[in-house]
Amino acid sequence: MLRKLMPALLLAAIAIAPAAQAQKLRELASVAGVRDNQLIGYGLVVGLDGSGDQTTQTPFTVQSVINMLNNLGVQVPTGGNLQLKNVAAVTVTANLPAFARPGQPLDVTVSSIGNAKSLRGGTLVLTPLKGADGQVYGMAQGNIIIPGAGAAAAGSSVTINSLAAGRIPNGATVERAVPNAMNNSEFVQLELLQTDFTTASRMVEAINRNLGPVAAALDGRVVQVRAPQDANQRVTFLSRLENIDVNAAPVVAKVIINARTGSVVMNQSVEIDPCAISHGNLTVTITTDNQVVQPNPLAGGRTRTVANADIQIQSDSGGVVRLPKAANLRDVVRALNAVGATPQDLLAILQAMKAAGSLKAELEVI
Repeated sequence: MLRKLMPALLLAAIAIAPAAQAQKLRELASVAGVRDNQLIGYGLVVGLDGSGDQTTQTPFTVQSVINMLNNLGVQVPTGGNLQLKNVAAVTVTANLPAFARPGQPLDVTVSSIGNAKSLRGGTLVLTPLKGADGQVYGMAQGNIIIPGAGAAAAGSSVTINSLAAGRIPNGATVERAVPNAMNNSEFVQLELLQTDFTTASRMVEAINRNLGPVAAALDGRVVQVRAPQDANQRVTFLSRLENIDVNAAPVVAKVIINARTGSVVMNQSVEIDPCAISHGNLTVTITTDNQVVQPNPLAGGRTRTVANADIQIQSDSGGVVRLPKAANLRDVVRALNAVGATPQDLLAILQAMKAAGSLKAELEVI
């Protein structure tokens, strides 16, 4: 019953900060231009123990090996039927953090794109990592760490976790820095994580109260702040800026419903007005009894199978439950538990309460 739902919802209420509690500015907004950039590359993993790509089904692996050997000065006969079992084609991905400089290491993730059974024991060959603009920002190479394990014998196999993807800690080196125009402008823009005019207005008030009249809200998402031009002073200024306490706007009351799993999550701002709910269950049971009909010996008939269907409908009586006004999450959960519905039935009840106007919250179905 819904008693199992109450602890989970109470934990969700504890995890959500009270609406009146001040938050650091860095928890509410980010500095425009200070962001990670995704890198991607295509490469080869060599040194596999016979668990690489089946080259008859992945011709691009053979083509990549031939191109690599040609670049290294090894001429491969054209038309040669290469049977490579220790090589796998992979994609290499990494995140380039803001202000990264050439020479700094990066962690990379290596994932098979062919039909390799495992990348365990493999070594990634030197692979360029490119950004969205097509420029090379890093080079990756190294031994792959695979978290999974597997074994196969006599047609049976056991696999723990994935063997087709792994990571190389510090496996890439930054070769090019991403240009950042943050220090070239008179202003620094703060972008709120969620659009909210109240939070933007309170953020401007908090900044101007602590640092002087330097901030102005451009809209419900962006706050513009005048910052020093000197790079060292600007870093110190931003450090003070991101640690300013801001009283963010109260959390919007919202109920999230996952129609596929039957999950219901609500925040602490949800309220309900007095209402009455009648809930009952309707169960339809269909059973089939197959019987064989045998004709008399001299009747000249044929043996046949007859299916007798038995349909039963059971309607459980549901009384009318009156829900009082509830102003906090604990009272809301206690009131909903009084209905005695299953979590799946709760989806329909909450939608009906919203339509009746007794549920004071946004209802979002995902």
